[in-house]
Amino acid sequence: MESIREIFRIGNGPSSSHTMGPMKAAEMYKERFEHLEQFRATLYGSLAATGKGHLTDWAIKKVFEDKQLEIVWEPETFLPEHPNGMKFEVFDGSEWKHEWTAFSIGGGAVVDNIAEGATPSIYPLTTMDEILKWCYDNGKQIWEFVEAYEPKEVWSYLEEVWEVMKNAIERGLDAEGTLPGVIKYPRKAASYYTKARNFERTMKKRSMVYAFALAVSEENAGGGKIVTAPTCGACGVVPSVLFHMQKYEKISDVRIIRALATAGLIGTLVKKNASISGAEVGCQGEVGTACAMASAAATQLSGGSIFQIEYAAEMGLEHHLGLTCDPIAGLVQVPCIERNAFAAARALSHKNYAMLSDGRHMISFDKVTMTMKQTGDDLPHLYKETSEGGLAHFHGIKS
Repeated sequence: MESIREIFRIGNGPSSSHTMGPMKAAEMYKERFEHLEQFRATLYGSLAATGKGHLTDWAIKKVFEDKQLEIVWEPETFLPEHPNGMKFEVFDGSEWKHEWTAFSIGGGAVVDNIAEGATPSIYPLTTMDEILKWCYDNGKQIWEFVEAYEPKEVWSYLEEVWEVMKNAIERGLDAEGTLPGVIKYPRKAASYYTKARNFERTMKKRSMVYAFALAVSEENAGGGKIVTAPTCGACGVVPSVLFHMQKYEKISDVRIIRALATAGLIGTLVKKNASISGAEVGCQGEVGTACAMASAAATQLSGGSIFQIEYAAEMGLEHHLGLTCDPIAGLVQVPCIERNAFAAARALSHKNYAMLSDGRHMISFDKVTMTMKQTGDDLPHLYKETSEGGLAHFHGIKS
């Protein structure tokens, strides 16, 4: 199982799988043939279906801006390995050669061999049950399992992650106007934040977490700098919950960083054993995983046991099972932005519910992760980031 750094990638929105991933793939290919001038990129399946709304073509063109580039769109062709497939070729003066097929598997990660995965494995345990046993046997917390196997530099990286998350919230709370794209979607974080300040007690706190989540999600939709957690489309959930708890419960940055480590491990487990790609399993893999990550982190910050943390994470995923990915006009705006706000609120509810329990429950995190994968496999393609079904179909606006 790979490093949690792969879950927390720092970059610009609006999509980790459709913007960050293709840009990385283009950079990898161009580096091999820098001496040549004419390139071709073919986008398949979900990348082609919603690529324009997700700025996929812009990301690839930016890499090849000093070269000749042709982009071919094949939305009806789904490669068997993954729905986010792309093929690069280069013209050597007489023919197209050096074909390279790559897949954007979510969270900004790119592979050319699905079976091999994107990065080296550093964790010897790959299920929550195994990790809980390790923690129990060694008298450790979940974040200490991360510490045991990650390089020590991971803590300075998580500090950077937290700073970028906070900055995204602060920028988003100040920004106003309309987000880019054909639906002309207005930013709402600033007005929600202003109104929330006038409320009292519980209503104020709940409204604030909405505002924080909207702030980050709107920054992402506008192409701002964010952190995938685990993806761009779900990037507002974890930072809003952590920022909210720090603000109202006076939690130190040190403890926030440890909670981020736990959240990162939760996301990595889902990525390893199921998927965090909306194009592969629907939004349950994005917002559902983000909610599980935030639920676990919040429970840890409230003093929860390892079993209560696992319970909260399980609820985060379970209560999003079957959630489709059907963005209107292929934009990471509707329903994506609102889903971040409600997932953040749910995460706090999961924390409260888990803390009332003794940690025992019927469905384990590992089982709900497998269920999510199976549910995603059973979903038709039109509900997996193609903008061909659901809300996108009935709304009728094209990118």
